[in-house]
Order: sequence, then structure tokens, then C-alpha cells
Amino acid sequence: MFSMEYSNTYKILYLHTNITEMLETAITSVIIIAACVALLAIKIIVKKNGRFPNTHVGGNKHLAKKGIGCVQSQDREAQRRELMTPERMEEILNNQ
Repeated sequence: MFSMEYSNTYKILYLHTNITEMLETAITSVIIIAACVALLAIKIIVKKNGRFPNTHVGGNKHLAKKGIGCVQSQDREAQRRELMTPERMEEILNNQ
């Protein structure tokens, strides 16, 4: 009987220890991630009208001067110019 009670007590302590360690690890992870996000965004937080930099190709002034743009934007523009109507599709298929 004594060994059974000891065994149950040991299991409860072991479970409590595991849960405590898991919570400790989770809280530590959340704190580290929050610190990293804060450090990455410090310029944005401190600056009055701070924003993340525009790293998109279309937002680069030097590339725009050279006529280089975003492929997706160029594709969208080309599709607007040449709308694919059923008549146009039929014409293309008949000319092949």
C-alpha cells in the first residue's frame, strides 16, 4: 500500500514539474520574440511618422528612372491594354 501511494505522489510531482518547465519555456520564448520584434521596429516606434521601408521593386526610384518595374504590375498593365474577348480568342486560335 505504501509503494502505491508513493508511486502516485511521484507521478503527480513529475507532471507538475513537466507543466512548470513547459510554461517557463513558453514564457521565455514569448519574451524573446517580443524583444526581437521591439528591436526590429525601434526606428519605427521612435520616429514620429515612422514606417517600414518600401522594398518593393515598384517603390524604388532609381529602378523607375531606368524603366524597370514590377513584373506583376507590367503583366497587369499589358492585360488591360489587350483584353481577351471571346472574339479575340477565336481569332488567335484560327490563325494558328
